[in-house]
This record gives sequence, C-alpha cells and structure tokens, in this order.
Amino acid sequence: MTGAVIEATGLGMKYRRRDIGWALRDCSFRLPAGRVCALVGPNGAGKSTLLALAAGFLRPTQGTLTVLGAAPGTTRSRIAFVAQDKPLYPQLTVAETLWAGAELNPATWDRETAERITGTLPRDAKVRTLSGGQRTRLALALGLGKRPELLLLDEPMADLDPLARHQLMGALMAEAAEHATTIVMSSHVLTELEGACDYLLLVDGGRVRLGGETDDLLAAHTVLTGPVRDLAPHTVVESRTSGRQLTALVRNEGPVDADGWETAEPSLEELLLAHLRSPGAPDLLTPSAAAGSKAAAA
Repeated sequence: MTGAVIEATGLGMKYRRRDIGWALRDCSFRLPAGRVCALVGPNGAGKSTLLALAAGFLRPTQGTLTVLGAAPGTTRSRIAFVAQDKPLYPQLTVAETLWAGAELNPATWDRETAERITGTLPRDAKVRTLSGGQRTRLALALGLGKRPELLLLDEPMADLDPLARHQLMGALMAEAAEHATTIVMSSHVLTELEGACDYLLLVDGGRVRLGGETDDLLAAHTVLTGPVRDLAPHTVVESRTSGRQLTALVRNEGPVDADGWETAEPSLEELLLAHLRSPGAPDLLTPSAAAGSKAAAA
C-alpha cells in the first residue's frame, strides 16, 4: 500500500471517568506506508488510546480516523495489535496458541516467522506458566506470524531483558524491510528507538506535537552552546544557563549564525526530552505527517 496507513483529523477521545477525561483532543497527523514509527510521550499522553482506536477497539468521540484507507475495525484482518498486557489464553500451551494463530489467519499465516520469534519456548508449556518476557515473545510471534500490513505494538519490550530486546527488535526491523510492514511502536525507552525507527510521533497534551521522518526532525533543530545572549530571531524550544554558559535547542528557520556559538545536531533523546520539558514549544509536523498532505512517498 502507498499513501497514508493511518490518518487522523481533529481526532478526540473522551472517557467517562472524571479522572481521565480527554485522552486525545484535536489530534491530526498522517503516517505513510512502510515506516517504522516510534510513538512516544509521557504517561497519560494518549498513546495507548491512539493505538486502540487504530485497532478498532475504541470509537472516537470526535474527528475522523482512517486505517489502511478505511474505517478502523473494518481492516482487522490486515492489522496485528499487541497490547501492553499481552492478552493470551492462559489455559493453552505454546503449541496450541500457535495453532490457533494459524487457524484464525489461514490465508496469511507465516509458520516459519512465528516459529523463529517463539524460539526455544517449550511448546508444551501452558501460557499461564510463562514469564512476562516469554509471553511477550509469544504475543509478538502471533502478531508477526499473521503477516500484517500494519503492526501496532504498545510497550512491547518493557518486560524483556536487554539481549531479548535486541534480538526481537532485530526481528521487527527484518520484517519491516522484507515485507514493507508498517510498524507503530510505543515505548518509554528512548535509546531503544534511536537507530531502529525512521518515523516519529510525539504525543503530548492529547495531540501530536512532533511528527515526521526522524532524520528530518533532527535536521530541523540545532543545539547552540555559547555565552549567554539574546537568541532572537531563532524559535527556541528550550534553553538552559549554567553560569555564563547558555545551551539552547532552536528550530532551524534560516541560517544559524555560527559566530560565537558551538553548533550540533541534537540526538533523538535530546530532541524528545526538550520538547517534553517545554509544552509551550510550537508543534512541528513534516509535510508527510500533516493530515491531508499528499507529500508522503512510498
């Protein structure tokens, strides 16, 4: 598929519970096909809600959302969703769970991929006896074995040890490269995302504040370090002073005067943390991420 895999315009989701209220509000973005997208943001920002809406498990309170060119819920056969709590049938064995995945997806089931992701898990072990990391591996095997066009992952690596996280991240990257699968992955581990994801959606305050190709978003910002002075005419995302030294993350909106400044491109972690610490900073969506845009390329 080319074009937008997910597109939201004015999307809003309000829960009845008073302590939650609006999880998303006036959220607009698009995600082109074939990307590996990091979905990041603080707790309660609406990441899980957005993934559940895309999977068709929730209905939005306002706005529109399309997934694979249609209404969410009508494209479930082409989507795999691994939720944060990894819901599996505890009474089934590993082998029975994989069998169920094959029976439910006869047209697309990739047994080789599912077996590779499952790895050395004992096939006769009941799901209820598995560790958190083992259940994660099994849930990802079901998701990837389905051979989806869109794979939605909600904090998939949270309960994995570093080695298993590295191995499964490699498997996800191989799947995306070989089958052009679009992957959306929420995570709090920022270092886990750098180098693995080529697209970014930063959700904060119920909306997407940063969106687009990771390289383009990084190139749109510069870290300036030098003596304390006026930062005009730069758009400042965040600035900090230490004695007579000023460090600022600014938006590139013209040539940066290098005289007296040390300049550097921010890391992904620096970019995200600066925007999270500065909720008043202006939003930035690259052309491919702007709702209604035709700029996304395959």
